[in-house]
Amino acid sequence: MEPTTTAYGTWSGGRFMHFGETLSEERFIGCIQTAYEAGIRTFVTSDVYGNGKADELLGVALKGIDRSTYSLVGMIGHDFYEGQRQGSQGYPRFTSPALRGPEGYAEFINMACAKELERCGADKFDLLMLHNPDELGYTSEPLWQALEAAKTSGLTDRLGIAPGPANGFSLDLVYCLEKFGHLIDWSMLILNPLEPWPVGLTLPVCEKHGVKVMTRVVDYGGVFHDDIGGPEHSFKPGDHRTYRPEGWVKHGMEKADRMRPLAEKYNLTLLQFACIWNLSHPAVESVVPTFIQEAGEGARLIEDKIRDFAKLPDVRFTAEEVDSIRQIGDNTGCMTLKGASKRHETSERPDEWPMREDLLELAGRNGLGSEW
Repeated sequence: MEPTTTAYGTWSGGRFMHFGETLSEERFIGCIQTAYEAGIRTFVTSDVYGNGKADELLGVALKGIDRSTYSLVGMIGHDFYEGQRQGSQGYPRFTSPALRGPEGYAEFINMACAKELERCGADKFDLLMLHNPDELGYTSEPLWQALEAAKTSGLTDRLGIAPGPANGFSLDLVYCLEKFGHLIDWSMLILNPLEPWPVGLTLPVCEKHGVKVMTRVVDYGGVFHDDIGGPEHSFKPGDHRTYRPEGWVKHGMEKADRMRPLAEKYNLTLLQFACIWNLSHPAVESVVPTFIQEAGEGARLIEDKIRDFAKLPDVRFTAEEVDSIRQIGDNTGCMTLKGASKRHETSERPDEWPMREDLLELAGRNGLGSEW
């Protein structure tokens, strides 16, 4: 089953990503069931979330439901089986030379898939994505041969790539699609009306190679859920969003308010508006927001946000409307991007590495500019 237009990710609910209130296991499971009952038919999980715990809870939530009625998207990339957690950088990628060489990729992929599927209570993925790849993930032929073998053996029906965890990796993604696009069915990228850059640059390349795009962070840290920024709202200590630049909510809401008339024209909530804006790009075929139970007595229930999302109407904005929103949300150059960059002379982190001449040539050939 292909991933559907609306999707639910197990990073929601504050248990494995520190956003808002941390849901109890019972309520976390209930939110997944609420999503299914409301009509959402794609569920995205990664083995590294809680070192398999998110997979287990997803399996519990969907137990007894006809497997043919939903699309299961699994992600592997971090090795928490043999690797040691490296502070804020998390677990190393399984492609780390300190853990194994190319000859060990296939064995790891088969093992990680088998264990994640068992936790999810399934016998195969509808889509398997390479999660948060390092530079080797974008360039290694043995790695993509091993992923292709996993598909051939029946572990998954489709393959994909999910750059992250932060924004960037644009030239790396384009390189990967040019080299391995014949193997890649889907990519999961960060896109929303307040972050049209840099992913907007890569969408035509995805379309050219027939790679469908699932977009995450559609909610822009909760701004498009429309229940933060008020005088009574505050983030709990430890909430990841407290590390963003001061004033980001105020500035985000000011821009969102300028976008609101278009949402009202189509009778959309702000979250629905953000989703439709994403889906109005030809390459984008699925949206997967983060669902957050905000702190405080007056906060909207996370379950209501899920139901609101599930009612997403089948409308699209015109090219002129898409561009008008892009101009309001234009964030070009506002952040330090991950992946290949001229800023780096050496590769000291698994998500940052020096720029290569072949990537600059690729950027020029695709009209992507030279300032990376």
